[in-house]
Amino acid sequence: MDVKSTSVYDFSASLLDGSPVRLETYKGQVLLIVNTASRCGFTPQYAGLEELYRTHAEQGFTVLGFPCNQFGAQEPGTPGEIGAFCRKNYGVSFPIFARIDVNGPGAHPLYAYLKKARRGILGTQRIKWNFTKFLVDRGGRVVRRYAPATRPETLGPAVERLLTG
Repeated sequence: MDVKSTSVYDFSASLLDGSPVRLETYKGQVLLIVNTASRCGFTPQYAGLEELYRTHAEQGFTVLGFPCNQFGAQEPGTPGEIGAFCRKNYGVSFPIFARIDVNGPGAHPLYAYLKKARRGILGTQRIKWNFTKFLVDRGGRVVRRYAPATRPETLGPAVERLLTG
């Protein structure tokens, strides 16, 4: 990770189709960054994430999904399969990125930054499981980390505070 990184806008990632995206594309928006999987007990959260996105997108809110296969091999599909699954089963319209690692030496630099910016319980940096969520303000700063069990439907008030504050 670049020690000079001060926001999520300092990073890039590839979408499912392989096209690179600089996260500064989302500058000025409130973001919810989530590591996802299509064969996880938390997979139904895609519906809540999509509802949260659709409710607040016009106010400057975006969900960014990052598929990860590091937890019980619950995201083994090809990029095409992952995208089709998300659209068909949950109507996902927010950006889904290419599969990444979120822990270990191969962790994507964005996730190295997120984990350092907002540690988990007892100060741990490690991502515990799929659907860990990071809420990012309009300045690109990580303001909150949510556990996998935190349902997206409960995040509306926190998102609204950042959108209007």
